[in-house]
Formats: sequence, structure tokens, C-alpha cells
Amino acid sequence: MKSGLVCLAGLLAITQARAQTPADTALYAVSYVDVMPSARGSMVTTLKQYRDASRKDDGYVGMNLLEQVGWPGHFAVIETWRDQKAFDGHAMAAHVKQFQDRVQPIRVSGYDQRPYKTLSAASAATGNAQAVHVVAHVDIAGQGAQVDAPGMLRKLAEASRKEPGNVRFDVLQHVMRANHFTVVETWQSQSALDAHAAAAHTKQYRDVLQPVSGSPLDERLYKAVE
Repeated sequence: MKSGLVCLAGLLAITQARAQTPADTALYAVSYVDVMPSARGSMVTTLKQYRDASRKDDGYVGMNLLEQVGWPGHFAVIETWRDQKAFDGHAMAAHVKQFQDRVQPIRVSGYDQRPYKTLSAASAATGNAQAVHVVAHVDIAGQGAQVDAPGMLRKLAEASRKEPGNVRFDVLQHVMRANHFTVVETWQSQSALDAHAAAAHTKQYRDVLQPVSGSPLDERLYKAVE
């Protein structure tokens, strides 16, 4: 009887602890845009101005400005906001309209922005000047319902964060499309990324993913816009 009470007390403590753990309300806006090669310098300046102005907005958490390696003028912007309300308030700011107006005449693609929530994220250190950034897209097809995609991606993230040279390994889930994920990685060097690609847990993840993926593996390398 006593042992049963102890177990019950333990379960109640775990339940209470979970109830007290605040939900991760972070809202991520992941955007992509291509600009004319001649306008690359202008776009870099515009992105930095947008980031600096956004830092003053309520609920701002962080912003990564990235340019694809081997594709000058192709940019990715990863914004992190405290919650949906903070992002909505930011979207109404005058400097956001100014940013959009400056991008309009130099872009050669639409400004593709998509909303995400946290699936697995951890506090990240600061990468060095040689850091390599990866943005990967994962789509699970209909027949992939039998696969625990969130669990698979969480497992990959946890294992990858323990690797030498890892700075960031976050998995984001689309707010409206539960089968669509974006993985954001930062590695201290290309050699660290190469070692990760050859790791047993990475191979296992790709072997499981391939039969249920709704699209070819899409991993793109970026460098930070400083």
C-alpha cells in the first residue's frame, strides 16, 4: 500500500511539473527571396536595416540573415518571435512596409514567407566566421502517416546537438501543414558538417525518411550575412 502511495505521489509530481512548464509559443517566419545580381549589395544593406529596426519591436527574439553558398543574391531570413501576437504586431510596423517597398523593385522572385512553430529547439552558441548554415525541408507524404515524423526528427536533433562542431540544430513545424518541417542547422566548419552527414544516426534518419518523403531531399548551404 505504501509503495502504491509513493508511486501515485510521484506521478502527481510529474503531472504538476509538466503543468507548470510553459508552452513554447515561439513563432518563426522563414522567408526566401532572389534578387538581381546587380542588386545584391543593396539587398544586403536592406536586410541589415530591416533586422536592426525589428530588434526594437516588442517580442523580438532573433533574426538570421543568410545567403546561399554558390548562389549570390538568393537569401533566406529566419525570424524568431515570442509568439503569434508579437509577430502580428511586428507585421504592422512602418519599417516592415518600408522593407517590402525596397525589395519590390530588385527582387526576381516573390518574397516567400512561411510560419512555423517549435518542434525541437535548444539554446545555440554563436558560430564563428567559418560557420556553415544548412536549411533543409522535410515533407512527409500521405503514406508516411505510419511513421512518427516528429519523433524521428526530435531524435535526429538530440543526437546531432551532441556532435563536435554543432552550434544549432532546430526543427520547425509548419503552423498549418503538420507534415511539413524545416530544419535549421549551424556547424562550426564544413568538416564538422561532413562528419555529421556520415554519422550513423544521420544515415539511419535518411534511410527511414526516403520511402515516406513527399519530395527529394532538400538541403541547402548558406553563409551568414554579417
